[in-house]
Amino acid sequence: MTIVSQLQKSAVESLQNLFEGSFTENDFQVNQTKPEFEGDYTIVMFSLVKSLKRSPDEIGHALGAHLVKQYPHLFSAYNIIKGFLNLAVSDAYWLGLLSKNHQDICFGKHPMNGKKVMVEYASPNTNKPLHLGHLRNIFLGWSVAEILKANGYEVYKSSIVNDRGIHICKSMIAWQDFANGATPQSTHTKGDHFVGDYYVKFNDVYKEQVKELTEKGMLKDEAEKEAPIMKATQQMLFDWEAGKPEVMELWKTMNSWVYEGFDTTYRNIGADFDKTYYESNTYLLGKDIVQKGLKQKVFFQKEDGSVWIDLTADGLDEKLVQRKDGTSVYITQDIGLALQKYEEYHIDRSIYVIADEQNYHMKVLKLICQKLGMPYANDIFHLSYGMVELPSGKMKSREGTVVDADDIVSEMEKVAREKTEELGKVRDFTEEELIKLYHQIGLGALKFFLLRVDPKKRMIFNPEESIDFHGFTSPFIQYNYARIQSVLRKNELIPGQSIGNGFEPLEKDLVAALERFPAIINQAAEELNPSALAIYIYHIAKTYSSFFTEHSISNAESAEKKQLRLQLSHMTANVLRSGMQLIGIEVPERM
Repeated sequence: MTIVSQLQKSAVESLQNLFEGSFTENDFQVNQTKPEFEGDYTIVMFSLVKSLKRSPDEIGHALGAHLVKQYPHLFSAYNIIKGFLNLAVSDAYWLGLLSKNHQDICFGKHPMNGKKVMVEYASPNTNKPLHLGHLRNIFLGWSVAEILKANGYEVYKSSIVNDRGIHICKSMIAWQDFANGATPQSTHTKGDHFVGDYYVKFNDVYKEQVKELTEKGMLKDEAEKEAPIMKATQQMLFDWEAGKPEVMELWKTMNSWVYEGFDTTYRNIGADFDKTYYESNTYLLGKDIVQKGLKQKVFFQKEDGSVWIDLTADGLDEKLVQRKDGTSVYITQDIGLALQKYEEYHIDRSIYVIADEQNYHMKVLKLICQKLGMPYANDIFHLSYGMVELPSGKMKSREGTVVDADDIVSEMEKVAREKTEELGKVRDFTEEELIKLYHQIGLGALKFFLLRVDPKKRMIFNPEESIDFHGFTSPFIQYNYARIQSVLRKNELIPGQSIGNGFEPLEKDLVAALERFPAIINQAAEELNPSALAIYIYHIAKTYSSFFTEHSISNAESAEKKQLRLQLSHMTANVLRSGMQLIGIEVPERM
């Protein structure tokens, strides 16, 4: 139980004893005390004035005196500032917390709660490599999954791969027409990059053919339909859907190239999945659901045979759920897949990590599932996140203007090397150790930069800001962790030795901040927001840095102080390591 929950509980008990009424935690607000006032936590009195018919200061004095007298193990002093009750937490509480938890590597983690959650993220297309936008999605999804695990959920990570459709056929037709039998192996090119190059090639040829047709007098709209490469692509899609053997073989071959490339990237960035779904297997899902919906009169059929749902009463519009030729549309597939997930895993919640461009689609999905009476409908949650943009604007895959995921990771490693060498502190590292260190720093900087921003906000990618050993960055946190490890290697923590009975201000600030770790994990899980955790971890590193600058550990003024500071260092290291792990970042033992 955190100090805040203990404060709330003791305040409720005190109010009931003092004023003989019925009170709950919702009857008052608890905040951290502002730095300019004495105390650690503040209870706001104003909400109690009406029911108790007393002034806020009168209530505050009575409550503060009672709390200090009856709960001396929690509170040592109080003061009243204009209706705000400021409470000082007893040093005994902080000392007990430190002694109990400083070596607990699981501190902050919550027990299993019996709930199952699936987090779907990544969801790439097999016509192009992963890019910077995918990285924000992947890092966000992976981190949310790990945070939920730490908060007691059983979590399944999933991905749906878009491996069919006209965009896939564009890469295929371009390879068929222009590759002359080249392969990733023969060109020494990573498979997803290789296929992505042909997606760009398709667009280049297509634009040229459209230009030629318009110059001959054809209208642009017509030219876009009549361009030979587009007509060939549409025929290939028709052949794929018909199961034409040679087309299916080419599709399987090129997808295998892409999957091999994806797997390499996933390993490099530390991403993983418990289950991968493929659209080529799911696109027929939902047909039975359409028939069920027609019988329930949730859907209706138009004269041309197409099936729709009318969502105008819900503030949306009419939505197609099955084409007139009987084929499924994306929303139908998604309904079917949602049901499949539920039946396979019996999940209590299904979280979709999808960019805010799909807000409308996800609203429709949940609404249709609810109207159909699906058991999982109310538990569909769209974790909508803002796109990552470049200073020049939006990225465009077909024009080849995206920031490639592999390239940006390599660039971050290069910058990490340059900035680390400038500091001149790694001369005793082997080349193998250096390669690992630069990967940890570079990838960590990238992840932290993309996760430190609230998911709902759009962001501009600026790599120059991300690798800074003194700013709001992963390298700053990693450096402080490595510094702690250096201290711990040089000084012995002696079990059972006294750590005294009091704190210096910065020592108290640090242990009070560390105490909040379980609450922060809970907050990040409830909000599905890794940035809450990233901001907290940075605060811990910053607080430790101030403490380390002001107070000697190796040459502490007493043996008790030395052991106290070593315990603080141990606990800080554990929280930094655990917190960074939850956002997918490794912390090096040496830097």
